[in-house]
Amino acid sequence: MIQPIALGTLLPDVTLKDQDGNDVTLSALRGKKVLLSFHPLAWTPICRDQMQGLENAFDAIEASGVIPLGLSVDSVPCKKAWSDSMGLKRLRVLADFWPHGGFAQSLGLFRERQGFSERANLLVDQEGKAAWLKVYEIKTLPDLDEVLSVLRG
Repeated sequence: MIQPIALGTLLPDVTLKDQDGNDVTLSALRGKKVLLSFHPLAWTPICRDQMQGLENAFDAIEASGVIPLGLSVDSVPCKKAWSDSMGLKRLRVLADFWPHGGFAQSLGLFRERQGFSERANLLVDQEGKAAWLKVYEIKTLPDLDEVLSVLRG
């Protein structure tokens, strides 16, 4: 098994597209904390609940000085249809589509055998380093209260 990124490690820079086709570049977010919330695949119930939870908690997350981003290996058109179906207004969901799961792979969070990422939350500090990471069982919805507690520090 590949080891997930170690805490304190600088994340590789990446540019991924959100559901609207806009670029999101990790290095451009330096100076701010970022929550990368990995979900395996769009259109699945637990992934839906995970992203809707972030959307519903967006104000609380933002008040903690953190930018939340959801991401998976799905394509931009898939992300767009999915986010529209859920009524996401503020949460940006990113497509780690090509190379397939490349960003998740670079973080040790890709399940090669299944072809998708782990379900995980990764907090990136203002310097672009991994500050907190929790990998969940695939069928386990992340505890948003726990995540918010970590974000509030």
